[in-house]
Amino acid sequence: MTLLLHTGGTIGMRPGPHGLTPASGVVEAAVGARAQVIAFDPLIDSAEISARHWNRLLDLIEAEAGPVVITHGTDTMAYTGAALSQALAGWPHPVVLTGSMHPLGTMGGDAEGNLDLALGARPGAGVWLAFAGRLLPAAGLVKTESQADDAFRATPQPAEAGPWRRRRFAAARLAVLTVSPGMPAAMLEAALGTLDGAVLRVFGAGTIPSDPELAEVLARAVATGRRLRAVSACENGGLAPGAYAAGAPLWRAGVANGGTETAEAALIRLWLALS
Repeated sequence: MTLLLHTGGTIGMRPGPHGLTPASGVVEAAVGARAQVIAFDPLIDSAEISARHWNRLLDLIEAEAGPVVITHGTDTMAYTGAALSQALAGWPHPVVLTGSMHPLGTMGGDAEGNLDLALGARPGAGVWLAFAGRLLPAAGLVKTESQADDAFRATPQPAEAGPWRRRRFAAARLAVLTVSPGMPAAMLEAALGTLDGAVLRVFGAGTIPSDPELAEVLARAVATGRRLRAVSACENGGLAPGAYAAGAPLWRAGVANGGTETAEAALIRLWLALS
């Protein structure tokens, strides 16, 4: 029998006094005898996802040693997709994530179709997303819609090296920081001072404002042990170090090139490197 791990998310929510909130028993009733369900207690809105939840999922997946379906909220699906894809590199069994934009039981909603797709999917090894009638590789998910049912795209990511080995996420202070026009160097320095590392979402093929103080902040952060990784704010194309002089301070400082990685995938790569 298929193992379904229910973390929470819209698919299993019901209306509450302040809006939709996770409700026990909803997914179990919809699944019936099609799967064995292990539900998180408490169930969580995916906005609450953290490294300890990824570690728990990895424990349960590896204990099963077979195909697994995971129901999960959509807001942080891209982070969990990247986390499981990288941490399970070389794992021989498929893991299928799913969720929905509307709760189960909603007239005309997407939850039943997504759940049926996930439970009926027979993909090869790897981590996948079953959503809106498609099975997508989960390593580079991008949530492109906040309301529409067809909410995800998958951007190609570098292949993860095997063979499988046990990986877990240690406690780390990490963040995605977006470079913007006129960003004060002091603000970036203050943020980096509280972190072990960060993903920098930079312009285009890899440029930042030509502010000498900004360049000095990056160089000091790397010199004092912060792990920095740059990715493009563009969805496709990635970075091209050396293409523009405005990007030179990044590479001189020792910021790592995230290439075509999504910000979510780059954050997970940093997290595992620090674990």
